[in-house]
Amino acid sequence: MPRPQRKRTIYQLPECRTFTAEHAAETVVVTLDELEAVRLMDQEGLDQAACADRLHVARTTAQNIIRRARAKIADALVNGKTIQIGGGSVEFSDDRKFGCCRWDVESVPRVGGLKNPREVKQMRIAVCYENETGEIFQHFGRTEFFKIYDVENGAVKASQVVSTNGEGHGALAGVLNRLHADALICGGIGGGAQMALAEAGIRLYGGCAGNADQAAADFIAGKLHYQEDVRCDHHGEHHEGGCAHEAGTCGHGCGS
Repeated sequence: MPRPQRKRTIYQLPECRTFTAEHAAETVVVTLDELEAVRLMDQEGLDQAACADRLHVARTTAQNIIRRARAKIADALVNGKTIQIGGGSVEFSDDRKFGCCRWDVESVPRVGGLKNPREVKQMRIAVCYENETGEIFQHFGRTEFFKIYDVENGAVKASQVVSTNGEGHGALAGVLNRLHADALICGGIGGGAQMALAEAGIRLYGGCAGNADQAAADFIAGKLHYQEDVRCDHHGEHHEGGCAHEAGTCGHGCGS
């Protein structure tokens, strides 16, 4: 079972969540924990150790978060890309010692599941779906069906199975975008598809396995176990089998 990622503590939300570059054709997604690291280190002037302590993560994790954030911001500024802020494996603190009162929790999704399902009025979850078994399909690029769950006030109000109509790999992000999905639960998924999902603003929960309905229920309850850096790499003869058999890279269907 994939080890659930430790959530990063953030203390305030941005007043602006989209910064659009003139004639921008691409979007860079900066997660809430990445923005918080930038705020703490580059605005408040904290060192790496203090930033890690505030986020409630290890110092090496804080270093990786701030490195990713700065690289994304530099990419957007240098290459004229839009910056979109949202998502991230976070939990919220209302400790006014470290934050402020700018909160809009009803509009913010929780990665790993909903911290308090009643705080989110409405969202749509998509799951890569094996139609014959009801299980999570393990290879995103080959999935033929998504099961869509409409969540309102912390409960599934409706669900439906939707065909991908033969679309594959990167095009599937477009399918999910047209379905207005807010989050995707899947098994293995390649890096290119992950980037396409991020650009579409769809939050990813990879490395999952088992019954799709149970995964959706676990997500809503904030108990979903997922793998942050899941990969599903197709190379040569391994492609016929679905994924390169590299331990830990493809959820439960392939790897360990």
